[in-house]
Amino acid sequence: MKYNPTEADWIDYLYGNMSSEQVMRFEAYLIENPEAQKKLESLQEMRKWMTSVEDKEVIAPPLFITNAQNSFWQFPYAKTILSIAASLLIIIIAGWLTNFHIQTDGNGIRFAFGEEKIIEPVDAKPNLTNEEVQVLINQSIASNATALEQKWMQQQEELKKSVNKNLARTASNNEKFDLLVQQVASASQTQVQAYMASMQQQNLKSMQEYLTLTSNDQKAYIEGLLVDFAKYLQQQRNDDLRLLQAKITDVEQTNNQFKAETEQILTSLISNNNGRTLPTGIRN
Repeated sequence: MKYNPTEADWIDYLYGNMSSEQVMRFEAYLIENPEAQKKLESLQEMRKWMTSVEDKEVIAPPLFITNAQNSFWQFPYAKTILSIAASLLIIIIAGWLTNFHIQTDGNGIRFAFGEEKIIEPVDAKPNLTNEEVQVLINQSIASNATALEQKWMQQQEELKKSVNKNLARTASNNEKFDLLVQQVASASQTQVQAYMASMQQQNLKSMQEYLTLTSNDQKAYIEGLLVDFAKYLQQQRNDDLRLLQAKITDVEQTNNQFKAETEQILTSLISNNNGRTLPTGIRN
């Protein structure tokens, strides 16, 4: 982080209240900033001038007890005026220490700190005539046309190089093909027949291997289908057995329930008949 001394650092350096490290850093800042050296010189002169002022003995004026109504502090605006004056004095001293200045020109007022910089007015550019504007347009068009022409020529060169490269590659391939054709033409009829026989043998061998692999694959596929179908039948049989067992269990439960209800009805009928007197015809 760039070092920038505060007002407290300036006062501490003037009165020797800094440590050795702070003094080294402050003096390095002075070496790098000539404006800071000038500010230090002005502050040293001011301190020297203040120390040269001798103290004078002031004889206190005699005190007179007067009426409180005639005291200066009883004046209505005395404290306000003194506070304003003290504030102005503090502002003036702070502005002198920080080298505060005000600049005015036709554009307004500028407030700044540090050395005063003279701002030169910028002269307004004269208005261009129609002929000058046309000349500028023509120059711009000419420069653009030149740039486009150069770019087009460069692209043409690159395209030409690419075409020549492809043509050279095509010529090389044609030479290889012609050489192969010459070799085939120079081969004898016996060599051609031997080559054709070897090709037929290789094709026959490939077909046999393909058929063998095909039959094996078909066999494995059919076996897999049969195994899956057997598993399916077994699973279906097991499901049917479980369903039949469940139905039989339901029928047994229904019969047991029906039997219990029948016994309960017969028991209730017998108990009812025992409590009743039979008719005369039935007794005989």
